[in-house]
Amino acid sequence: MDKENKVEKRSTWQWIFYFAGIKKKHFQISVILAFGSVITQMLPYFIIARLITSLMNGCRDISVLGKYLLWMALLWLLSSLLHALSTTASHKATFYVLGNMRRRSIDKLTRMQLGDVLKRSSGGLKNTLVERIDSIETIMAHVIPEFTSNLAAPLIIFIYLVYLDWRMALISLVTFPIGMFSLAWMMKDANERNEFCIEKTKVLNDTAVEYINGIEVIKVFGKTQSSYDKFVVAAKEAASSYVEWMRDYNTSMTMAMTVMPSTLIGILPMAGLLVMRGSLSAEEAIMCIILAVGLLTPIVALMAFVDDLRQMETIVNEVTSIITSPEQERPEVSKETAKDNTIRMEDVHFKYDEKEVLHGIDVEIKEGTFTALVGPSGSGKSTIARLISGLWDTTEGKISIGGVDVKNMSVEDFNSRVAYVSQDNYLFNDTVMENIRIGRVGASNEEVIEIAKASGCHDFIMELENGYETIVGGGGGHLSGGERQRISIARAMLKKAPIVILDEATAYTDPDNEAIIEHSVGRLVKGKTLIVIAHRLSTIQNADNILVIDDGRIVEQGDHQSLLNKKGLYMRMWNDHIYIKDKLEKEESV
Repeated sequence: MDKENKVEKRSTWQWIFYFAGIKKKHFQISVILAFGSVITQMLPYFIIARLITSLMNGCRDISVLGKYLLWMALLWLLSSLLHALSTTASHKATFYVLGNMRRRSIDKLTRMQLGDVLKRSSGGLKNTLVERIDSIETIMAHVIPEFTSNLAAPLIIFIYLVYLDWRMALISLVTFPIGMFSLAWMMKDANERNEFCIEKTKVLNDTAVEYINGIEVIKVFGKTQSSYDKFVVAAKEAASSYVEWMRDYNTSMTMAMTVMPSTLIGILPMAGLLVMRGSLSAEEAIMCIILAVGLLTPIVALMAFVDDLRQMETIVNEVTSIITSPEQERPEVSKETAKDNTIRMEDVHFKYDEKEVLHGIDVEIKEGTFTALVGPSGSGKSTIARLISGLWDTTEGKISIGGVDVKNMSVEDFNSRVAYVSQDNYLFNDTVMENIRIGRVGASNEEVIEIAKASGCHDFIMELENGYETIVGGGGGHLSGGERQRISIARAMLKKAPIVILDEATAYTDPDNEAIIEHSVGRLVKGKTLIVIAHRLSTIQNADNILVIDDGRIVEQGDHQSLLNKKGLYMRMWNDHIYIKDKLEKEESV
């Protein structure tokens, strides 16, 4: 288990510094440089006060006045340089943090159970890992150094004001309570508002992904207007959630941003009064007034970070909700060595959320045999296949290979033994060659071509524009469903795993291609443990053992003929299959 899972609770900042890793020192350097920049920004206030005092005392020496101005210019240049160096250091650390967040999230998704991944919408995941992580780059790069330094500046100024005159120091804070009250009022339900806006934004993203992915179906069935209306409603609700939030906060925001920095409201009358009474010199009064002008301005600047900090916290929480999710626990090295490739399921139960869909599956699939899973739609066939292929863990019970619990096998050991082909295999936006090579990284071009020939793919691949170098498009969109499926089978066969699971692998193929695939697969899986989920019962007549699944249970098992003799569910399914097959053949012959 990753060490991030061992930590029960981390704050947002702890997570950021955790992601920063070896670049953490860049944040520290950035804060030090930012603090130096703030100090050099403050020093001109003292110089201005000295300059005004000198003028009031009758100084007319241009060289003295020029010296003050020169120091102010040098300090301004130094402050700009320190600020530039500070943001450079913080950006280096920030880009590392964002990259690390993405790497760990993507890596985590590969180790989570498939069901836990599928619970999260693809649009929401894409939005979090791409746009939302990107959106905190500016916040993170500036908030760490500037937030820290902007807190230090007012504190130093206030301490010096107390040193000059404690009465002037206190009166300089007269607008502070009003500003803080306005800020508190603005923040009273900010968390709820923020969560509401984020939820509406997620709905918009999911609707957009659904609209784009389903555009073909939308056009074919004339649902363009209704689907677009759904997208428009989601967009309007997302926009309105932010507009209404800002409208409600406009008054309190204005009060906080305008009243708080108006320190002269209190300090000018107090300075005049104290100077008139002789308890404060004119020079000290001028110094206090000048310093007070810059006292609360940094606090106002910090207020601009409040929403940014909340946004950053929300996004970091979204990312950490991924990387702290439970994962399939597997040892680094297999605890035992499997004696063969016989699969055993013992009292296996499985739940989707709280609904149990498998109820005590007990079966043994012997090495080198052909086992078929059949049953009505939703009976649990694919769930069994996915459990055997390691995409999910059982809720109860045990699955073993060669007498070894799969939970005691390393990921590498398990993956080397099992090849899985589903009806919805994904092809990457790469060449045909590379998509097949995924089955066994390091396989030569010759090996890829050899397995493609054996899988019955070579001829149609060579007819593509660039043969094996043809780019298949995102999700294999440039190919037909049958072509994608055949490439997926070739990829699985290249793996040379002793256990092959085909989950309705010919679902998208026509009868001619189905015959080619069956013939090719039959030769390639010779001697292997083969598990097939088939929607055409005629393709599994030669299976050594047929498991009939209904409502999450094995209700019948045996070979084709023995199941027909039982006159149960399998016989009814077979009769329906033959009836439909004969009907289709008659229609085609007419």
